[in-house]
Amino acid sequence: MKSSESLLIIKNLEKQFTYKTRLGLNEILHAVKPCSFEVKAKQTLAIIGENGSGKSTLAKMIVGMVEPTAGEISIGDKVLEFGDYSVRSQLIRMIYQDPAASLNPQQRVGEILDMTLELNTNFEKKERLFLIQKTLKQVGLLAEHAQYYPSMLAAGQKQRVAMARAIILQPMVIIADEPLASLDMPIRAQIINLMLELQEKEDITFIYVTQDIEIMKHISDYVVVMHEGEVIELGTLDEIVHKPQHPITQKLMNFEVPSL
Repeated sequence: MKSSESLLIIKNLEKQFTYKTRLGLNEILHAVKPCSFEVKAKQTLAIIGENGSGKSTLAKMIVGMVEPTAGEISIGDKVLEFGDYSVRSQLIRMIYQDPAASLNPQQRVGEILDMTLELNTNFEKKERLFLIQKTLKQVGLLAEHAQYYPSMLAAGQKQRVAMARAIILQPMVIIADEPLASLDMPIRAQIINLMLELQEKEDITFIYVTQDIEIMKHISDYVVVMHEGEVIELGTLDEIVHKPQHPITQKLMNFEVPSL
């Protein structure tokens, strides 16, 4: 698939949560209002917005963690259904904000990666071991790190393990939900460079969820801006940074509107 073609297509996707008020009445929260956009192959879409804007809920619907209230998600010509984990897990993977919380502390790194392969492939043990070692090297770790427990790793190394778990099935799309928030600046730069390198070599399409505008500027090709559950603006990186139309986007970009 060429990078000019749309890989991931979102149509009228929305999420409503219903909860009880103190009076016992049903109240509806529109966590994500109906939205539509497309993500091109081998490029990076950033989803930005303030806390509570709905960006993480949107990402979780795409990866299959949250069931949409309505709408459609498709990769190429294949429409994804909620609960189709055996299919979706090989197409879309996710990297979480806190790798320490997402990695089982009771399992060695090799066991964590092996479980992903056991659940999603028919590979023999020898094939799985080869792929684990290969993937660890891809993310800048050593084959010996397979014997380490997460507690034995530095923060940046843990995020590399999380990256390895995401790419080991060779997915088409990786969703990264604020994966650099807990890392210091030098380590952030290393992980960003790793993501760009993997995208170039493995033809990965990234969806990057963030509040960090500087990181967004560095890695994204296209940007979706969310506010209170609504996609208020979308466009190329240049359009969002240099020609923001919505007041919220202008505020996020610290954009000075020329006076008349």
